[in-house]
Amino acid sequence: MMDFTYLEIKNFEKRDYPFEKVLTEWETRPEATVASLLSFLEKAERKDIISDLKEIIDDDCRKYLERQQRKPVQVPVVDSCGPRTQEREGITLFDDPQGITPETFDAFICYCQSDFQFVHEMIKQLEQTEYNLKLCVFDRDVLPGTCVWTIARARSKRLIPVVYKSMKRPFPSILRFLTICDYTKPCTQIWFWKRLAKALSLP
Repeated sequence: MMDFTYLEIKNFEKRDYPFEKVLTEWETRPEATVASLLSFLEKAERKDIISDLKEIIDDDCRKYLERQQRKPVQVPVVDSCGPRTQEREGITLFDDPQGITPETFDAFICYCQSDFQFVHEMIKQLEQTEYNLKLCVFDRDVLPGTCVWTIARARSKRLIPVVYKSMKRPFPSILRFLTICDYTKPCTQIWFWKRLAKALSLP
């Protein structure tokens, strides 16, 4: 419901107080509001929590509104030193610095340095052909000092993990329903890029 990734969920499970960590991470998002939280609790059928926290939530909302009313009015033209979020500063090479139209991608490529030759081949086959797809390659597109996973989570329609060597362990059970594109099979290479491009072109 809160749109956390599989890896984020697994990390939460390792915490002593996983739900506290979930709320801490979620409340940093722009869509995190009291109304959204109450909606999540209702969908989870935890009306008991809503009932127990009703007075606390009402009190916090009242205090928040009081603080908002006490804030001094500032003219935007002279307010040149206000804090800027990472989104507004831009996190990719061709991002809008004002954050009005953030750069988006058809897919985020997850790779290690030993995969780099294949990543170059992906760029050639998927970006520089009639497919005209837009890939996020973090060594090329992401600015230093920014969070690369923000793009993988919020700005890319798909995530492509590149597996260079055969895995010693079986794929995680959560991935068992996915179809793998195996570039190492000579008999299927002729269809490889067409299949991958078609999958990335879907909504």
